[in-house]
Amino acid sequence: MQLRRLKDRSGLGLSSLESKTGYSRSSWERYLNGKALPPRQAVEELARVSGVEPTRLLVLHEVAEAAWRERGGTADVPAPGESAPGGEPSTASAPRSRSLLIGICAAVALGALLVGLLIAAPWKDGGGGGKGAAETRHGAAGSSHGTFVYRPGKTYPCPVKRENGRAYAGYSTTRTAILSQPGWDVVEAQCLLRHLGFDPGGADGVYGENTTRAVKRLQKKAGLPTDGIVGPHTWQVLRG
Repeated sequence: MQLRRLKDRSGLGLSSLESKTGYSRSSWERYLNGKALPPRQAVEELARVSGVEPTRLLVLHEVAEAAWRERGGTADVPAPGESAPGGEPSTASAPRSRSLLIGICAAVALGALLVGLLIAAPWKDGGGGGKGAAETRHGAAGSSHGTFVYRPGKTYPCPVKRENGRAYAGYSTTRTAILSQPGWDVVEAQCLLRHLGFDPGGADGVYGENTTRAVKRLQKKAGLPTDGIVGPHTWQVLRG
């Protein structure tokens, strides 16, 4: 199931999902185990806290929702060839079963496509809307770094540039990711913090105490809640 894959890749536990999305642990357990179809807003929230552009997930959700409705609508209808109430073979169930099969096949196909896209470009998003030339170039630059691996003492250069009115350091294009785990998104934020005069220490990709203090100083100056957490509003200030 794609939501479970996304949750596992994000490193978030059920308690974290509950606190960050507003949906309970028991609800997420049902959604992730396929026992209940999550509402659209839950899918959007999971994409948000995982730093993933939600469009593809929402397309998949629409297909799954249609298949789920079809399955729910035929729960009391016998399958083709089985006896309907009264002993007569059911014929009405065949078209509905075919529709259900089509919906499931479409969901599987879209799921495979989504997995490929997530593997090819994890944790990148354009913040909604079409990608401009700047975001496309920075997205390519970000993907060239490959999987982030923390190496003690290693820091990265911060060649911050402005394109289309936004600042980029070349490590990530995200404008929505909520940072907690080490990664290229953290390197990007650290570079932008330094560029704005809020020194987080070295740009090493680790969201430690120095980075948290720098974020709080930035948030205080920008009039944001000083929680030390980089989310969509703080990214907006970082990107300028």
